[in-house]
Amino acid sequence: MRIKLLSIFVDDQEKALRFYTDVLGFRKKQDFPIGGARWITVVSADGPDDLELVLEPNGHPAASAYQSALRKDGIAATAFESMAIEGEVQRLKERGVIFTMEPTVAGDVTLAIFSDTCGNLIQIYQPKTATC
Repeated sequence: MRIKLLSIFVDDQEKALRFYTDVLGFRKKQDFPIGGARWITVVSADGPDDLELVLEPNGHPAASAYQSALRKDGIAATAFESMAIEGEVQRLKERGVIFTMEPTVAGDVTLAIFSDTCGNLIQIYQPKTATC
């Protein structure tokens, strides 16, 4: 068994696709209609393309409540690794990304949290062993 797909709830799939590709730099892998929404996945431009992030609509009441509760409590919906977090934060700020937590050392990682504009807080982290 292996992890192949991870989902994140978004309040607007088209806006999420633009943010995750144009701002974060991920690459769209799949995009086709399914039911009343779309099946949209993105992959990291810096990694293998067999691990996909699904931009899942939050139309179900439980999904929107979960997403809202996480955001209200300042909890990131997911995390992405960076090997140069200071540069990554600067790059994202230059693209208009709003950070709710600046890079902060927390044990063996440095982490920062930003809004994805689609209802989520996203954490980026750099392991202490990473070199810039």
